[in-house]
Amino acid sequence: MSHTPTGLTHFNAQGDAHMVDIGDKPASKRIAIAEGQIHMLASTLHVILQGQAKKGDVLGIARIAAIQASKKTSDLIPLCHPLSLSRVEVNFATSDTPPSITCSVQCETTGQTGVEMEALTAVQVGLLTIYDMCKAIDRGMTMTGIRLVEKHGGKSGSWVAAT
Repeated sequence: MSHTPTGLTHFNAQGDAHMVDIGDKPASKRIAIAEGQIHMLASTLHVILQGQAKKGDVLGIARIAAIQASKKTSDLIPLCHPLSLSRVEVNFATSDTPPSITCSVQCETTGQTGVEMEALTAVQVGLLTIYDMCKAIDRGMTMTGIRLVEKHGGKSGSWVAAT
């Protein structure tokens, strides 16, 4: 893999954006975990937890949306390689103080490039789906803390975010 003088792999020596050549990289098991939160009114969280949202099962639909988004990442992020994902796990945790939902996603593949973008995309779309399904009752919801939590595999090995 060639690097530019800046060390950024998505630019060639002339500074033009390009898709990184991963053809000579060995395949390895890749895992990425990402998370993010959506903050809302306590009453909105109550509606979600009681299954009273007019559009249906908010977390069930957000889970499916997150999985679907992970599989479509290369369609959304121009320089991402299309990946064959072997596993996508989406979990939601709720908190009363402050009223919020945390979405965490673990993506896995065996391949030549990592799955960080797939996990991050899945988290964001999962949270956006919660927003879409509840915006009629709470337009002030905010999404925060979207980040990579950890990644494993590939030449760079493992990385875990500082807490």
